[in-house]
Amino acid sequence: MNATHMNDAIVSNVPTARRHFLAQCGVGVGWMALAAHLQREVVAASPSNHAAANPLRPRQPHHQPTAKSIIFLCMAGGPSQLETFSHKPELAKLHDKAPPPSILEGRRFAFLKGNEKLLGPLRPFSQYGQSGAWVSDLLPHLQKQVDDMCIINSMQTDVFNHGPAKTFLNCGSSLMGRPSMGAWLTYGLGSEADDLPGFVVMLSGPRGPRNGAQLWSSGFLPTTYQGVAFRNSGSPVLNLETPPGIDPQQQAEFFSTVSQLNTLRQEAVGDPEISTRIAAYETAYRMQISAPELIDLSRESQATLDAYGATPSEPSFANNCLLARRLVEKGVRFVQLYHTNWDHHGGAENINTDLPLRCQQIDQPVAALLNDLKERGLLQDTIVVWGGEFGRTPLGEIRADTVGRDHHIDGYTMWLAGGGFRPGTVWGRTDELGMGVVENPVHVHDLHATLLHCMGIEHTQLTYRFQGRDFRLTDVHGRVVREILA
Repeated sequence: MNATHMNDAIVSNVPTARRHFLAQCGVGVGWMALAAHLQREVVAASPSNHAAANPLRPRQPHHQPTAKSIIFLCMAGGPSQLETFSHKPELAKLHDKAPPPSILEGRRFAFLKGNEKLLGPLRPFSQYGQSGAWVSDLLPHLQKQVDDMCIINSMQTDVFNHGPAKTFLNCGSSLMGRPSMGAWLTYGLGSEADDLPGFVVMLSGPRGPRNGAQLWSSGFLPTTYQGVAFRNSGSPVLNLETPPGIDPQQQAEFFSTVSQLNTLRQEAVGDPEISTRIAAYETAYRMQISAPELIDLSRESQATLDAYGATPSEPSFANNCLLARRLVEKGVRFVQLYHTNWDHHGGAENINTDLPLRCQQIDQPVAALLNDLKERGLLQDTIVVWGGEFGRTPLGEIRADTVGRDHHIDGYTMWLAGGGFRPGTVWGRTDELGMGVVENPVHVHDLHATLLHCMGIEHTQLTYRFQGRDFRLTDVHGRVVREILA
């Protein structure tokens, strides 16, 4: 209420009811009591009553964790399990045959019309390692790593279109505006990286993933927990460099003054976004030194560069894998690498030519990442996750006179390594044609619950109240798949 209205109320001869007086008096006890109550709610809304100066400080987990960091390798577009990790000899025998009508009942597809024929595996498979895991010839480097991996051949999701399915995989919901897994983790656990963001994202491939920054958004959580996208060339973060004509002393004075002003405002209104602003300025100031050093791959040995297939001056998925190892070494909580494009329907994106190229781009770097983490003693504390938003159908899809595979949500493959997962494990099974799960299904909500569990978080207890209800990454679903834990 402005001063004019206050004065009108004061000089009026009309009797004022107590409730009207409390509502109109801007400095009265009613507003003071309301402000105190709202201040308590704002403080309670932040995890563990965050200190304004450092909302990303490390916090205690719910239970003893088996991992400290996650590297999530997102193969955007949906890699075909039937040409990588899911061996289906019966499907090969029935190639180009009509599918049994019973296996199509109740199933949803993005583009199939219902008259398609079965498409047998297009690559040869062999068994590897002590686990005897089946891997195709497209992944010769990862064939040697199967005894470090926990391969889940029974993944299921709810959404069969790319954008919503990517959001579902990353945020636990296909709806826009929900926090991503990296945001939930940094909200719940903070970060051990003093001079870097707690959640870093890197992109590679022909284009960015559908739904873009929504996939690493903080949603309704304070924005300090959102992912920070590192660029492939130049300064790793936009606007990080000191402007021309500003010396270090001037910059230090600027940051100090802005911090003081923000702190005063924070003390006055208790807005958690001001804490975010303070933390962002301080992190950016420290990152001016740490980030350029981090992305300088010339500091790595030639043997390490060769193992990853990385070239310092050429942005690539291989470079990003090496940077991911450097980030978890620095204490970054969640690193997410997106590599496009694994969407092989046929036509312009051909499963016979494009899929081998994508596998070639990721095979050596991912195997090198697992080896590098293991040799440095980091794999035991770091979870590596590989997979896409869904898999591909055992039915062929014809586009432009070429055959590919449509999106498939009822049974596909993801794998995990390190951080408490049982190595050398193959979990779950689809039917002989790869249409649906017949043994040990694992839903995306279960994957999220299990990852949080390994990080020391009980997924039903990591909540945030927004618009009158408590939200969580797993919504009202999810179970910890304890059978695949070491």
